[in-house]
Amino acid sequence: MGELADRLQRPASVALVLPRLTLPCLQVAEALAALEPRSRSRDDLAGLLDARDGERGRGLTAVLEELADRALVWPDGEGLLHLAGPLRSAWRKPLGLDAALAQLVAHITSDELARVLVKLGVKPAANNKQQRLAALVGHHGDPDRVAALVAKAPAATRELLRRRAHEAPERQDFVVFGGLLDASEPGSRWALERGLLIQDRHRYGAARMPAEVALALRGPDWHAPFTPAPPGVRSVPVTAPEVEREAAAAAMAFDAHATSVLGVCAAAPPTRLKSGGVGARELSRIGRAAQCEELPVRLVLETAGAAGLLARDGDRIAATAAYDTWAAQEPADRVTALLRAWWELPRTPGTGRDEDGKAVPALAGTEPCGGCVQARHGLLAAAARLPAGEGAADPADLGALLGWLRPLADEPAQDATPFATLIREAELLGALALGTLSPIGSALNALNAQDSLNPLNARDTEAVADACRRLLPAATGTARFGSDLTAVVSGTPSADLAALLDSVADRESVGAASVWRFSPASVRRALDAGLTPDALTADLAVVAAVDRLPQPLSYLIQDTARRHGRVRVVSAACVIHGQEPALLAELAAHRKLAPLGLRQLAPTVLISRTPPNETLAALRAAGYAPVAEQPDGTVRIERALHHRAADPIPSPRTSRAGSRARQTGTRRTTARQTGTRAATAGTPVDLRALAARLRDAPQDIAEPDPYDGRPYASDTEEIIAGYARNLTFTDVRQLAHAVDERRAVTIEYVATSGNATVRTLSGLELDAPYLNAWCHLREDARVFTISRIHGVMPA
Repeated sequence: MGELADRLQRPASVALVLPRLTLPCLQVAEALAALEPRSRSRDDLAGLLDARDGERGRGLTAVLEELADRALVWPDGEGLLHLAGPLRSAWRKPLGLDAALAQLVAHITSDELARVLVKLGVKPAANNKQQRLAALVGHHGDPDRVAALVAKAPAATRELLRRRAHEAPERQDFVVFGGLLDASEPGSRWALERGLLIQDRHRYGAARMPAEVALALRGPDWHAPFTPAPPGVRSVPVTAPEVEREAAAAAMAFDAHATSVLGVCAAAPPTRLKSGGVGARELSRIGRAAQCEELPVRLVLETAGAAGLLARDGDRIAATAAYDTWAAQEPADRVTALLRAWWELPRTPGTGRDEDGKAVPALAGTEPCGGCVQARHGLLAAAARLPAGEGAADPADLGALLGWLRPLADEPAQDATPFATLIREAELLGALALGTLSPIGSALNALNAQDSLNPLNARDTEAVADACRRLLPAATGTARFGSDLTAVVSGTPSADLAALLDSVADRESVGAASVWRFSPASVRRALDAGLTPDALTADLAVVAAVDRLPQPLSYLIQDTARRHGRVRVVSAACVIHGQEPALLAELAAHRKLAPLGLRQLAPTVLISRTPPNETLAALRAAGYAPVAEQPDGTVRIERALHHRAADPIPSPRTSRAGSRARQTGTRRTTARQTGTRAATAGTPVDLRALAARLRDAPQDIAEPDPYDGRPYASDTEEIIAGYARNLTFTDVRQLAHAVDERRAVTIEYVATSGNATVRTLSGLELDAPYLNAWCHLREDARVFTISRIHGVMPA
């Protein structure tokens, strides 16, 4: 299938026809495109396809009739088959064959043709280009003469011609200027001199083999591929009630997954990747919260995005206003909306890995894929071909049949068996059940007759909605509360029931039946949301399948409410307390202190919404004399702070990244300054004390500073230090030592693209601000910017 798709160019005029053609239709059309117009008879076509009689012959007749019904191939009065022009242009090199000999040699001069005929030992009827060309075409058009000629060729030439006859010609798009002969390949000169290969002097690339020569070298036993019969599908008997039960269970489970996944996204919108889409980490978080696997999560997100229930909101994917309307609908209507989006979705939502095995984000907004839509339509068409009352024993057989019905359909690279991801999606949605079409799948398959240019409207999908309403029961508004503190809802809970139970209990499972469990934490969550114990009990009693709630659940609500709010937490900027209740009451009632937001918690305690310093200032301005306390309860002593400079201002310093001469001169100047300072100090030195200080000093070498009397060890070290702003002094010294001693060293280097690599360098040469060296990682001489070196290690 992949080779067939690679040879197609798919012009716009047949872009809508090609994807819907079966494999034998495409094979016959390609074989016709490979034949010369004067050779497109049914007999020639049958001989090329090895379909002269028997099942293959009858299959060819059926395919030609189907192509004629589509006005793609039709016979004329002379027995020749005509191929629609746009369909002929769909193949650049049909059957891997290049152009005919007459077309390839059209640019060759008459003298060059004469030299070719001399090598072949062929005499033309006349010495002009037309007769010489006719003689060459007549010779190469005889397969026996070509085979006899090649048998005399050198071994290298025979191997070259055999290989070129069975491989597709290379595409040549670059215009160059050259001669007729090109002996770049071993054995090609002998073939070029005899016209078995033609070098196009106006195009760059390998020499081209005429179609007549390629067919002659492939031999009389070679035939173009032709698969008139579809692959077999092993089937098992199934009944309609079994299919409907399986489809209803799958659709109900999908509706529950969709409700949970979109509910999680509405409560905590997933973060988008910088490159776009929802990444693996967010998908995993949503899956854990919604209690479903990655494939259902991806399927729900992609279909919901196409249905307008999710949209990009800054750096997140958030629910839209349409989601609230969707969530309030009946299960059948919710599933219908997502089925309609899935049917027209221009990608396979379950694709989690690309060709390189890398994770693919969901809702990434990738380029539309028409082959994905055709794969979806072809899968249901393949299932519809099964006899009534039969289902595929192995879903992989449906994938093989889909490849025959829609050979140009796109298949995810992650699939171990043909179209495994697509088949699993159809099963999750309830379109496929027990290996055959469900009522939902049959309604979708009926849409295959719709014009693919026009999007589906509500009237088109009414049959799908009817099938969903017949299979999916209405939402359930009641729950069964158990004495084990659980609530069980059979079927799909209504939006109001799900919201109530989610607010007061934790959901444990979803599917055909949903289970919630009550706990002190979940009941406390409902009380924190503002519900009272009486209101909560009354709301649960309304949705209970029996008149009364179980006694354990009532006790749990009352006990949790009794302990709820006994300890309270309040936010405050500071606390005011004192020994006189009357004074604190006066402060709380003082009009001028109202902006502080004072509130009395106890007779001797006030809290303020204003920070402590502003509260102190306001109290003092009102005539009171408060004091501030430390966190440990001691009185804070307030003294005026006087700021003084810790060190004198140093002299201005120039950049260390100056030239070598300036740095060298600075070193010498520093040395003189140091000598002058030592000479003028005049302070006696205690040698024993100095020795003890040197012995007890840390072993780390102080960073050089020429302006403070600590020179660099070498000029190389000083120059590197002027540019290596990302290196420590130890790394600078190690790199300078490697340069001076011509030793290898390992560096951590950050390129201009931002990629960090670890490289081993040798043969270092300093050319500030660059470093020339041999890179062992790239096995090449490279130039490194010193400022981009972030670390130095021994090699």
